[in-house]
Amino acid sequence: MQSDKNPSALVQSLKALPHSLRTLPLSIWALGLASMFMDISSELIHSLLPIYMTTVLGMSMVTIGFIEGIAEATAAITKVFSGVLSDYLGKRKFLVVLGYGLGALTKPIFPLATSVGWIFGARFIDRIGKGIRGAPRDALIADITAPELRGAAYGLRQALDSVGAFVGPLLAVLFMLWLANDITSVLWIAVLPAFIAVLLLIIAVHEPKSTARTTHQKTSLRLADAKRLQFRYWLIVLLGAVFTLARFSEAFLVLRAQSVGLTLSFIPVVMIVMSVVYAVVAYPAGVAADRMSHRRLLFIGLVMLVLADILLASATTAWHVFAGATLWGLHMGLTQGLLSKLVADNAPADLRGSAFGIFNLVSGVALLLASVIAGLLWQWLGPAATFIAGAIFAAIASVGILAYRPSARRG
Repeated sequence: MQSDKNPSALVQSLKALPHSLRTLPLSIWALGLASMFMDISSELIHSLLPIYMTTVLGMSMVTIGFIEGIAEATAAITKVFSGVLSDYLGKRKFLVVLGYGLGALTKPIFPLATSVGWIFGARFIDRIGKGIRGAPRDALIADITAPELRGAAYGLRQALDSVGAFVGPLLAVLFMLWLANDITSVLWIAVLPAFIAVLLLIIAVHEPKSTARTTHQKTSLRLADAKRLQFRYWLIVLLGAVFTLARFSEAFLVLRAQSVGLTLSFIPVVMIVMSVVYAVVAYPAGVAADRMSHRRLLFIGLVMLVLADILLASATTAWHVFAGATLWGLHMGLTQGLLSKLVADNAPADLRGSAFGIFNLVSGVALLLASVIAGLLWQWLGPAATFIAGAIFAAIASVGILAYRPSARRG
């Protein structure tokens, strides 16, 4: 992580926004738009799924936390193998399309579900798809973007992804009102945008020829390769895990909205609020990450998460939950693209897929642990305890960021 820079870097970053948009490769836009359409589909489903699981299928909070944690951990574990495979093949687009395709094929399963097993199976396969596409996609972004624009590239993809993340719940609200709270019918509507995402990837994403391996290059990840990932990379892996422990599954945001009495049709609004803020912040934060202190951005992001958790822990009305979701989205926008940039900047080009895979594996295990703990705390002690625990983890991470001195770790 780079050292602190002059505060005027933030002003320079804001002035650079239009120029960065014009200079980003078209394939970055295609990847971002594909993420947007897939997220429209996924978030339309996920903004209703926790309520569907509790009210229609009668699941407990612990079961929901377990399903969400296993699903995300599955995605993270799969990313290791897909990342290594993309380095082995020197080709990433095929794996990206395969991953998005698997995600699209699972969407019809949700409205057909009649038991916990159906939901678990659909989430499991969907997250395998996410795992297959995640690391190769993030490595591909680094392959096709100049180093000085990587923050902007990751920020743009996160921003477009987040546009989908608020359009999906918004459509859920509108269709729930239109269809008189018929959740099953609304879940069927989510199928179409997922297949649009796959078609867009096939047509519009072009992989650079330079990523292909020659015959004399090594073709597997060895222990010696892992040693080429330097201390700074492993520090970022640890940092990502701590961030994830402090920020469990967003399903608990939806359940918190329900717990304060928000009506069924309007519960997805909490995800809309979070995702709008995430979308607005992600790209400017990515551009800023190319020009100013990484440590400062990470610290501000963690402070936002602490405040979000405090608001959500003490919430008694929907407005408190919306305020907490706003700060949650601000945290996501400031940190997620930056963490991706840090991984790309601190991994050798021929190991980027593997580096992203390892990063996401560790973060996924942390998410499994965090989601199960959140579900247990909710069931045993109530929703306030869940978010208080998140605030404590985030505060500890904030102290660690302040204590870290980049100049002492260089080399």
